[in-house]
Amino acid sequence: MSKATKRKHVVKEVLLDYVQPTEDQRIVRVLGSPGNNLHEVETEDGDRFLASMPTKFRKNIWIKRGDFVIVDPIAEGEKVKAEIAFIIYKDHQRLLQKEGLWPEGFNKEVTDHPAKEKESNKGAESWNSKTDKSGVDDEDDDDDTEDDSDLFVNTNRVYYEDSEEESESEEESVDAEEEKE
Repeated sequence: MSKATKRKHVVKEVLLDYVQPTEDQRIVRVLGSPGNNLHEVETEDGDRFLASMPTKFRKNIWIKRGDFVIVDPIAEGEKVKAEIAFIIYKDHQRLLQKEGLWPEGFNKEVTDHPAKEKESNKGAESWNSKTDKSGVDDEDDDDDTEDDSDLFVNTNRVYYEDSEEESESEEESVDAEEEKE
């Protein structure tokens, strides 16, 4: 089987298959990746350990901090105590919650942190306040009053703001110097 065909089947399996955890499997949250296809995970009780990424997922499926996975325990493991069996995406997570298979410890966090929920709704509220029910902007057509605070800022580049006042005062000073000469 070619790499492309294998990748296609693995991705299809992860995205389309619905898997319920068995008795010995656990749902855990990924905290980070120290390297070598290992991921630090946390259970609903707060236990932390390393889980290995199986070969079939490597370079095919990517997981990041905050994602949820289903793991199989490794009995003889000291540091690496589990192997990732399945990666849970949002739709799969919702189905598990509806069926009551989702760990209660992960549900509490969403309700314990209303600030996170407010931040996610902040953009929607600001959009709703700018537009009326008909979808027409309430704001004037002045581009000077636009609020760009919700835009992504690339911290890897230095950004210098040139205001119109500074450029006007520089032009006036250049004109004044030319008149003196």
